[in-house]
Amino acid sequence: MAEHGSSIDLHEAGPMRALAHPLRLRILGLLRVEGPKSVGMLVESTGAASGSVSYHLATLAKHGFVVPAPELERDGRERWWRAAHEMTSTRSEEFLDDPERREASDAMRRTVLDSYHRELLEALDAEMTLEPEWVAVSDSSDGAAQLTLEEFRELSAELAAVREKWWAKGREPRPGTRSVRWMTHTFPRTTR
Repeated sequence: MAEHGSSIDLHEAGPMRALAHPLRLRILGLLRVEGPKSVGMLVESTGAASGSVSYHLATLAKHGFVVPAPELERDGRERWWRAAHEMTSTRSEEFLDDPERREASDAMRRTVLDSYHRELLEALDAEMTLEPEWVAVSDSSDGAAQLTLEEFRELSAELAAVREKWWAKGREPRPGTRSVRWMTHTFPRTTR
């Protein structure tokens, strides 16, 4: 797996455009969450053709998202890859006055949001296969409040601290654990 807490910060359009492809984003997510995988394992996980997976891995590697993991290869025909970082970050405000980077950032973020939607629907479909106790503690909620800019910063910082606490605690599988997913979004509404 990638080094704990490691992040790639995107400032250029090219890497953001690379992540605006759903299969590339899925491959990167699998490598980040499940650890290193061979091309064959990624083919099995995604249902994509081997040539397509290899092409998308090459694109991800070109932009520094993944790196080869040759130490895991058992023979010369098998290619293994790992995520180079645990997370990707951007600062959207950097792109407000740059149409090319703003367009690339928007395309990437829309692809990410589409992947979240797909993942939430898959979780809903899977509930019938889970133990009731695991379903009972699942949550889907939203909220809105009238906040000052400083209060909005405080809310975002508190949510980030909660994410970091549980991410650090649950990085490695332990007895009795299962993979749990969370997503947070904070944004100013366009209407009051």
